[in-house]
Amino acid sequence: MKKETVTTNQITEGVIWKQLLLFFFPIVLGTFFQQLYNTADTIVVGRFVSKEALAAVGGSAAQIVGLIVGFFVGLASGASVIISQFYGAKDRAQLNRALHTAFAFSIVGSIFITALGILIAPWLLELMHTPQETMADALLYLRIYFAGIIFVFIYNVGSSILRAMGDSRRPLYYLIVCCILNIVLDIVLVIVFHMGVAGVSIATIFSQGVSAVLITRALMRSDDLYQLEFRKIRFHKSALISLIWVGCPTGIQSVLYSVTNMLIQTFLNNLGTDTVAAWSAFGKIDSFYWMVNSAFGIAVTTFVGQNFGAGKYDRMKKSVRIGLCMGLCTALTLTLIFYNFGTPLFRLFTSDENVVSIGMQMLHHVAPAYCLFVFIELLSGALRGTGDVVIPMLITCFGVCLLRIAWLFFIVPLAPGLNTIVLSYPVTWAITAVMFIVYYCYRVKKWPKSYAKKTA
Repeated sequence: MKKETVTTNQITEGVIWKQLLLFFFPIVLGTFFQQLYNTADTIVVGRFVSKEALAAVGGSAAQIVGLIVGFFVGLASGASVIISQFYGAKDRAQLNRALHTAFAFSIVGSIFITALGILIAPWLLELMHTPQETMADALLYLRIYFAGIIFVFIYNVGSSILRAMGDSRRPLYYLIVCCILNIVLDIVLVIVFHMGVAGVSIATIFSQGVSAVLITRALMRSDDLYQLEFRKIRFHKSALISLIWVGCPTGIQSVLYSVTNMLIQTFLNNLGTDTVAAWSAFGKIDSFYWMVNSAFGIAVTTFVGQNFGAGKYDRMKKSVRIGLCMGLCTALTLTLIFYNFGTPLFRLFTSDENVVSIGMQMLHHVAPAYCLFVFIELLSGALRGTGDVVIPMLITCFGVCLLRIAWLFFIVPLAPGLNTIVLSYPVTWAITAVMFIVYYCYRVKKWPKSYAKKTA
């Protein structure tokens, strides 16, 4: 079988800002296309089915999917971190053990999640006070999604592995294919065959299946330091321990975000279908910021991880500083765009003027605080690149989870309503950002000692 040779970014060499941008742009374009096909789902059901279908796909069901997938992506980031370090150190044997362990983990994990998710989906939706008029569609969407979640897991672990080694181009190409296929299937299944929410979920899973096959094929045909072989897919104890040690706190950190988002969704569900539909549409618009910020986080994690493996501390610190500057400029730009073009963006999802008005109210409270989260995403990513994951998890637990829960249960009752609920985001981001800045400044001085301990 012919093997593909791919020239990846020389992350441990060259001009940092150029290499960071070369690595960043394929990631952000990839996440753009990923968000585009998620947004296409929402637009199709919102415009061609009903606002109840929009609330079903983008409300409680989306939060539950975000929690499950987010936890696994966090675990996969454990593989990404250790693989980037082994790749930076050019340790072929350890790298391949980590690669095959990560794939084994994704397969076993997906089987477990499929069985559990299908079983407890009704209970989760009831727990979140999902409106009765959206319950049936939300349950159908969740069960179909869980049935095909193995494709989601395999694609995510595969793309994390490629990016960890500096190849951010091929995950982009596969996402473009996935996006185009998903949009075509949405149109055919929902608009032509009138399959409603079932059509959207089937289109999503089928498209993810294609991207999973493509990413697996790419890993099998590589002749770089790594190569995936089916017969070698199994758990290696040392790699599994490292993956869990780094990935589990990151997964928990992701779950904390999702749990608080689900709790906020529960509070919003009590405000009626229009508010839920507005929150669903806002989530799609808002996610364009998150995809850019997340791409910067992935880039910084990979840069820090590979340079940590190579023992290049100055490049680690410079990549963080440059990443922060880029992230802040991008956050400010998106805030201005959303403020000026928010109303026409909301009208892409719905023609209901009350839903649009509620959505703009949400946007005006959240968008000005985007700059705060840049510090949280990039500094936690930099710390994760060195394997420092426990304290960032605890900071997130306190700042994002505990404080936000306290806000919802103690502040919201004092001034009930949409504005008070949504303000929980900027308030907790500000506090969490300060904690991350303080901890990062403390840890950066200890990076040489951490490297010496790891290589001893």
